[in-house]
Formats: sequence, C-alpha cells, structure tokens
Amino acid sequence: MQKDFYDFIVVGAGAAGLTAAQYGARSGLSTLLIDCAETGGQALNIFTLENFPGFFPAVKGTTFIQNMLSQTQSFGAEILNTKVLSIDKVKGKFIIETEKGRISAYSVLIATGAAHKTLNIPGERELCGRGVSYCATCDGPFFRGGKIVVAGGGDSACEEAFYLSSLADSVILVHRRGELRAQKAIQQKIQKVKNITVLYNTEIEKINGSEKVRSVLLKNNLSGEKTEMPCDAVFVFVGMTPRTELVSMLKKDEGGYLITNYRMETAVSGIYAAGDVRAKPFRQLITASSDGAIAAHQAHEYVTLLKAQKKNL
Repeated sequence: MQKDFYDFIVVGAGAAGLTAAQYGARSGLSTLLIDCAETGGQALNIFTLENFPGFFPAVKGTTFIQNMLSQTQSFGAEILNTKVLSIDKVKGKFIIETEKGRISAYSVLIATGAAHKTLNIPGERELCGRGVSYCATCDGPFFRGGKIVVAGGGDSACEEAFYLSSLADSVILVHRRGELRAQKAIQQKIQKVKNITVLYNTEIEKINGSEKVRSVLLKNNLSGEKTEMPCDAVFVFVGMTPRTELVSMLKKDEGGYLITNYRMETAVSGIYAAGDVRAKPFRQLITASSDGAIAAHQAHEYVTLLKAQKKNL
C-alpha cells in the first residue's frame, strides 16, 4: 500500500529512473518511482537493442524495459502512475505534490529525461524504429553500406552525420537554412568527408515507406521544387528539450540540462539528477543506467547520515 513518506522518490521511469529505484530499494531505502507516462521512456522506441552489454542476441526496447520493471519491483520499489505537479524542500524534507495527493521524502531523483524535437511530418512517427531514428550510435550500425538522410544543421546533426559517414555509403545532411549552425570546426570536419553531402535551404516534407523507410520528399525552400530521394534511413537531430519544469530552481547549462557533479548531486542537498535530463557528453541507455545507480548510492549515503543525525538529537 502506498505510503505518504519515503526515503527515496524517483521521478521518471526511463532507464535511469528504473535503475535508481532498483538500487535504492535493494539498499534498503523505502523507494517510490513516479511517472505519468508509459514506463520506459525513450527506450520504448528502440526496435532492436543490440549495444547494451549482456543483452545478446538483441532484444526489443519494450522487452528490455519490461525486464527492468519486473526486476525493480522484485526488490520492493513501489510504482505510482501519476503526474508530479511540484517539488519543494521544506525543513530538510521534500514535498512532492501529485495529481493523486501529497507525498514526502528525504531524497529525490529527477530522471525525467529529454524529449527529441521532431520534424512533425507524415511518416516520421509511423516509421520510428523502422528507419526513422534519433540516435546514430543506437541505430546507425543497422544501415551499414546504405544511404542515410540526416535532418538538422547544428552541432549534433553534424557530429552524428560524421559518425554515420563511417558506416554508410552516402550521408545527405538536409538543412532548412542557407548555412549550418554548427561550430566552424565541426563544419570544417564534415566538409572533408567525401561521402557527406549537404543540401542547404531544404526541408523534408514527408518520409515514405510501409514496413521501413524507402524515400523522403524534399522541398527546396528557395525554388519551391519538390523531389523524392530514395534512402534507407532518416536520422533527426533538430534539438532536444530537457524536462526540467519541476525543478526550475536548479542550475542548468546553456542547453537547459541540469548540472550535477560526478555523484549526480545537484546544488540542492538531497536532490539528484540522472539520465538524459542531466548535462553530460554522451546519452545512451547504459549511461542513463549508470547515472541512476550512482544517484541511488549517493541517496542511500545521504539518507543514512540524515537518519543517524536525527537519532542523535
């Protein structure tokens, strides 16, 4: 039965949150995992997960998450599906207001993730995981020797195009403006790669295919001309939006990601951040899980010390 006070509350049930809840509960902390969305986060969009150590042959993202959820619950973590409305710290304890009532805790982990910005065009959602991807490291190897279209013009799009060029025969970088927004050094790097072509003043209007991506419909923004280009995959890198609305008081980097130290600690004692919502150079399932494990370990130390101090008063 759900209580009104916990040692450790995790907000967000992606890989980071599930791992943290598992480690927290296993260490003896009374642990509650809260998420208003479907458990699993972005991992649910992974059609074939082949690069998580220990999972071989490859599994579906949904299977991976279901196993994580079952494992987390087996250690005693509780799950609550509701929307968190606010998080405040009052007299050394955290007050979490949800649509199902108020819950308090000694420590809190923010593992709310980040949302990929989408092109919002026909075929993008329907073919996600079947040629449409938002992660080159995750899905690029599936398209070795193929023709890949990359949407975007910033640092991420150019860096990912550079990575994909080592796998694909041809990479077409499509950017809606007349010049790239990436740093000059990154632009110069991709200009030296023979199998990367940049199409300026161009947008993708539609992604075609049934079971998998077959082509894209391109529109030249200057002439209005439309052309269909055959391709094997479309990688979208038009930015991400970290979900930090609940913790506006915490420090963020220029991209809006939460700043922590290597212990996953934020500037507010007792509150941690893990996964894609955190400022870091590499975002993968395995790094999210690592973040979650570290955060839970630190929360255990924090709560144990807090309880000892209260006992000695």
